[in-house]
Amino acid sequence: MAFGRTTTYMPRLYLLAPLLLALSLTSGAAAQQTRPNVLFIAVDDLNHWVGYLGRNAQTATPNIDRLAKRGVRFTHAYCAAPSCTPSRAALMSGLRPNTTGIYDNKDNAWSNAIPVERCIPAQFRAGGYLTMAAGKIYHGGPGRPGEYDLMREYDDGPDFNPGVARKPTGQPGVGGIRFGPMDVEDKDLQDYRTADWVIEQLGKTHDKPFFLGCGLYKPHMPWYVPKKWFDKFPLDSIQLPPSPPDDLSDVPPAGVKMAKPDGDHARMLESGRWKEAVQGYLAAIAYTDMNLGRVLDALDKSPHKDNTIIVFWGDHGWHLGEKQHWRKFALWEEATRMPHIWVAPGVTKPDAVCTRPVDLMSVYPTLMELCGLPTPTHVEGKSILPLLKDPAMKWDTPALSTFLNNNHAVRTEQWRYIRYAGGGEELYDESADPLEHTNLASKPEHAALKQELAKWMPMKNAPDLGSRKGGGKSNAAEAAE
Repeated sequence: MAFGRTTTYMPRLYLLAPLLLALSLTSGAAAQQTRPNVLFIAVDDLNHWVGYLGRNAQTATPNIDRLAKRGVRFTHAYCAAPSCTPSRAALMSGLRPNTTGIYDNKDNAWSNAIPVERCIPAQFRAGGYLTMAAGKIYHGGPGRPGEYDLMREYDDGPDFNPGVARKPTGQPGVGGIRFGPMDVEDKDLQDYRTADWVIEQLGKTHDKPFFLGCGLYKPHMPWYVPKKWFDKFPLDSIQLPPSPPDDLSDVPPAGVKMAKPDGDHARMLESGRWKEAVQGYLAAIAYTDMNLGRVLDALDKSPHKDNTIIVFWGDHGWHLGEKQHWRKFALWEEATRMPHIWVAPGVTKPDAVCTRPVDLMSVYPTLMELCGLPTPTHVEGKSILPLLKDPAMKWDTPALSTFLNNNHAVRTEQWRYIRYAGGGEELYDESADPLEHTNLASKPEHAALKQELAKWMPMKNAPDLGSRKGGGKSNAAEAAE
């Protein structure tokens, strides 16, 4: 009897097969079209001098601020490492510096150490997405072969069009801190052309959902931008960041070594040009904000406006004399904090603020969840999708930043605890001392707190990849790129 039923229905299944296949293909195409796109915006060396974070009242970032109002803006977001190569390698691979040994900008051996297929773009590509990128996504450019379907390389280095003068009209900064107004137009800088290319892709229709990376180079040095951006910040109105002369007196030797007070800061004080440097950084931020605005305008005019996730991140912070330190390359607030914004249609609500501490290791798993892709087992970060849905929910996971081997900082909403490889410690109550002037690590009453915070620090620290591979660039060389 069973055999008879099978033979009766088989011919009908054959007749239905073409219809079932057509329906399957149609539903598959519909699923592809409804999957969200991703606009992945990275900004280089942008610290927390943006309007919505309120750290510096002089800054002018209307486009970053309007993006912040479209979704969830994080007020306590931190890098995995305060240096370009390790920060970007960690975010893009999902592997922390202490796992990979990628701690510094000594070389780009990370590209051999981390397979393409482990990184975010390849995961999207394998998941059926069209992957595209321009500008600085990794340290050195958009990425490697196999990560993108379309990729725009830097066409003449990270800054200027061929034939355009590469020096400012006045003195080009102080030592390695380079700044000055240029007699050029906005379009003569690389970031403008990066934005042009991204705008072009946003204006097209695509037969797949897309992952589109936009890596803006400014405010990375040199802070050479058109003069009109300097004019927005008159020199006589510039306020210097607080930097007490005794601010390093309670900092352990390892922290003082990172600060290098006898280097950039001493030269800046001797030059009398500190205000000009601050003006240059503000001008470079304003230039990047303009390019961001162009990209946002293009998205709003595109057919992708209502189905595109935006994730905006800076790779780390930057010091301009705070704690007598310049550049990144340290574990304090200025070096590790940066703007971080998510806009996810159907998930985030407009003008939402999240004060919970997060680090950029959360980007990878959050994107996978939002886009319905499997999170690879190697990914070490924690998805912040729950915070995108409810920014005020309880959150017990602090942010972790690492610089060089076995130097770590744990950041909660109230506390920053730094422990160096040699055992030196710093502890700051960020609620009472947001500028981190008073190190409380030696206070006996905080011993239990330090032990609790130390639990979040890695137990294992891989050998430095740079020392294993040899050669490469120093931090000072990278800063000059």
